[in-house]
Parts: sequence; C-alpha cells; structure tokens
Amino acid sequence: MAAGDKSTVMAGAPMVAEIAARYADEAESARRLSPQVVEAVRDAGFARHFVPRAHGGEAGGFAEVTSAVGLVGEGCTSAAWAASLAAYAGRYGAFLPEEGQADIWADGPDALLAGALMPSGKAEPVAGGWRLSGEWKYISGVHFADWALACAAVPTEGPVDPDARPEVRFFAVPRADFAIEDSWFTVGMRGTGSDTLLLADAFVPEHRTLARSAVHAGRAPASDARCHLVPMYAVSALPFAAPLVGAVRGALRAWIARTGARVDRRGQSVGEKPSTQVALARSAAEVDAAELLILRTAAVADGTVHVPDGEAAVRGARDLALAVELLVSAVDRVFRAGGTSGQSSSDPVQRFWRDVNSAASHVALSFETTGAAYGAWALGGGEGAGAVAAVH
Repeated sequence: MAAGDKSTVMAGAPMVAEIAARYADEAESARRLSPQVVEAVRDAGFARHFVPRAHGGEAGGFAEVTSAVGLVGEGCTSAAWAASLAAYAGRYGAFLPEEGQADIWADGPDALLAGALMPSGKAEPVAGGWRLSGEWKYISGVHFADWALACAAVPTEGPVDPDARPEVRFFAVPRADFAIEDSWFTVGMRGTGSDTLLLADAFVPEHRTLARSAVHAGRAPASDARCHLVPMYAVSALPFAAPLVGAVRGALRAWIARTGARVDRRGQSVGEKPSTQVALARSAAEVDAAELLILRTAAVADGTVHVPDGEAAVRGARDLALAVELLVSAVDRVFRAGGTSGQSSSDPVQRFWRDVNSAASHVALSFETTGAAYGAWALGGGEGAGAVAAVH
C-alpha cells in the first residue's frame, strides 16, 4: 500500500504476511491463528500501535496501520483481521483512567487486547467497582488476548427516562478472569477464532472501566495524541475494511498464477482470452478504487486530509461500506472466472473469496445503513452522524 512508510507496523507487516500465509491452512482447520502468527503480529508492533506513549506505545496514525493491515491480508485475511482489531483494541484501552492503563500495560505496550464492542451480559455496581457476568459472542482474538474489553449497559441512578438510552461502559478484564466457549463454526474467516467470551461474577475495579461515550466523542483522559482525539464514528469501520483490501489482492495474485497455467478444452491459454483479461482488469481496478477510499478515510482521521466535521461524520462510513462492496465484486468476479477447478479446497482463491464475503456482512460495513446516514445529512435532515453512531 503506502510506499516509503517507516513505521514499526509497516516494517513488520511483510514478515507477518509471509508467516500468516504459511500457516493459513492450519488456521482454517484449527479455527484460530497459530501461536507463530500471533507472536508475529505482536512482534510487528500492532498491539502497541495506538498505545499511549506514556506506556511505551507509539500513538501511531490510522493510515499507516491501515496500510500494514492490508499487507498482512495478502497472506491471510484472518491474520490481518486479528492484527487490525488488536491495534484498535489498544486504542480503546487508552480511554481508561490512568490507573487502569497502568494495569493493562504493566508489563509493556505489547499486551494483546480483545474487544467485545456490543453490549451484553450484566454489570452490577458494588463497593469499589462492578460485578460482571454473561456471554459476549464473536470476540475475535479472544484465545490469545491478555485482556478483554467487555461492553455492557449499566443501571441508571435516579429516575429513569424511558426514552433515554442506557449508559454503556467498557470493562477491562484480565485473561485469568474469563473463560471461552468454542462456538466459531463459520463459512469464512475461520482463523479469527471469534469464539464466545464468558464471565461469571468477575470483579472489575472502577479504574478499569470507561464510558463508551468517551470513545465515541474522542475524549482520552491523559493523551493529546491525534489518534486518541478522533471520534469513534470517523474510524469505527476502518479495522474491518482494511484487511479486505489485502485479501482481494492475495486472491488476485493467486488467481493470476493459476490462470496463467490454465488451458481450455481446445488447448487455448485461458490467460490469452480477452474476456479473462478484462475480468482481471476490472477486478484490479475495483481493488485500487476501494483502497483509495479506505486510505482517504484514514487520512481524514489522521488530519492530513481535511473534511468539515459534519461531512466527516457520515462520509467515511459511507466510503468504507462502498469500498467493501467493490472488494466483494472484485473477488466474486475472479472466483467465478476460475471455473470448477477454482473451487478446490486447496485453492487459496476460494479461501479469500469466503473470507471477504463473510467479513463484508459485518454490521459496520452495511451500505444501507451508512448510505442512509449520508443521504439524511446531505438532504438536510441533520441525523447523519447519529445514524452511523447507532450501529457502533
């Protein structure tokens, strides 16, 4: 992706991609990443990318991690997904009170966090903190997480407004306090190991909780780094869109290698057919267009491209959803063009195809939702940012 970037994650991403590709089949069958891939992700600096500098992190930029995640995705979509979500979970941790941050990064900035971003379970206030119980489904990276950030609605003090949304908080829970239910049996993205997080009456001290509204607003308590001042709506879908650019590039590379050696029943080279060449050209152009949209969204978040706040609230989410539609179109086209032989379980193209279509179903990447929010804003309804925030 971005050329000449010297950040830690960009320097390490090619090696992660190589290792992840080597273990991709193992991740498929095991339904989680291999320890070698997990350590490669950690060593490349993804976990520390958004960690505050006060705790040894890099407080890095969105464009550089977006590019690095894309590079990893060329080797394995699941590994790129894990790298991306590990980075962004570290960003959420930066919104904890200082004492809570000190707990998480007591052993250094490379602690791996898994985020349960949708509220579930039950949180009860007790002396000094909270008691947390319940289950949180689809938690990518939970098997190798040192900490989990579980999200739950909390009881409201005083008179209850029936029209008000309940307060939602994140709770930082160490690995020793949670269990995992084996529940991730999917068509695609199998290697993410997105199983169910289980908590049973876990005590969470007050300093290890934060209001989700602080993340939405971009109000980190002890950092003035740009990455900790960006509102949630501006970047909420970036961690899910970025891996798919690399996945489709990986699919195209594998498809080109196989197509160049194919001949049809008449003995003609499949790669010499104009229809094959046009299919490749269109898919490659769609990937390029998608990448430009995704990188522009990251650049807006970094402040290197200026967009008025009102428009930024709705355009980024719209662009990311459209980018993913382009990526699905690109990988679908080459998968169909691969014919029956391309459906072999040993062909990496079908793995990338399954991964991209599975990941594209994420609620944050729905063009119906993000497009409606943009349309409401553009037509003067004034509800755009709220509509986007409602799904994150």
